[in-house]
Amino acid sequence: MPAADVLLDSNVLLYALSDAPAERARRDRAADLIATEDFGTSYQVLMETWVVATRKMERPVPAIKVSAFLERILIFPCVPGTDGLYRQAFRLADRYRIHPYDAAILAAAHELGARRVLSQDFNDGQDYGGVTVVNPFRGLD
Repeated sequence: MPAADVLLDSNVLLYALSDAPAERARRDRAADLIATEDFGTSYQVLMETWVVATRKMERPVPAIKVSAFLERILIFPCVPGTDGLYRQAFRLADRYRIHPYDAAILAAAHELGARRVLSQDFNDGQDYGGVTVVNPFRGLD
């Protein structure tokens, strides 16, 4: 699998898809990250983006638009859901006492060789075994 410097969490992709006026600064920041970072994602990130964008956002995004967007994201490395990823996520969840979904994102980052995860859903600045989480939206509120 090709390496990537960072793993983008679903919240970055969701902000890029959002057309909510209140999220303009985050949308612009997310678009900038997608355009400039050497990133990868994971199967879990893509599925979560699809579900949240089409069903849970305040202004749901049409499935055809989400599909087209994610097709463009898929030109970048994407870590598949495998038994090895599950086992690594289980170990990380146990070690750091974090939610299994968050552990799966960290495990995918390790698989990519990424040193950073860009997400607003973790402890900003915390290192998880060589992967540091950075909140790219810090200061935009």
